[in-house]
Amino acid sequence: MNDSKAFDTATRIIAGDDKTNYDGVAITLHWLVALLVLVQFALAETWDWFSRDTRESMQSIHISFGILLAVVVLAEIIWRWIPGHRVSSIEQGWVRVASKSVHYLLYILLVLQAALGFTIGWSGGHPIHLFGIAIPGPIGALSRPLRHDIREIHSWVGWTIVIVASGHALAALYHHYALRDRVFGRMFPPARRGELVA
Repeated sequence: MNDSKAFDTATRIIAGDDKTNYDGVAITLHWLVALLVLVQFALAETWDWFSRDTRESMQSIHISFGILLAVVVLAEIIWRWIPGHRVSSIEQGWVRVASKSVHYLLYILLVLQAALGFTIGWSGGHPIHLFGIAIPGPIGALSRPLRHDIREIHSWVGWTIVIVASGHALAALYHHYALRDRVFGRMFPPARRGELVA
């Protein structure tokens, strides 16, 4: 058996699969978070390519979507912790530890990113706007150097989220195509057909 086969075999799900899948709410929230993260990242990385008016419109959308993302992330965390909605992990050993660690890391990064985004929005001493609806902030204006530093951290956290989430997605695809287990299909119903249960 070559090293690749040995690695695949070592990481197969060998026990603990109770055949449950994530419910519709959990799946919807999960993919909504993923979509909003991608849109937010794309907006932030491309608005400098456009004219001032277009850039300001993109930044306004970014703020509104950022507020929505914060709400969806909070809803996802709450939903996952409500009794009756928890779905046990079917990974075992170090794979299970790695999976849980990545999930918790992503939640921490998303919450941190939301906090930084709200801080940036309010740091000029003005309310932020959710599609035109003003939301006053609890903080006053911050100094320009501090606002710059917060923006830099916000940017780095954004890149970190995208990198970690990409690794998470690649791991799910590895489970589906190499290990042929149910990990990906539990969160993506179209992938359930033809999956093998380890």
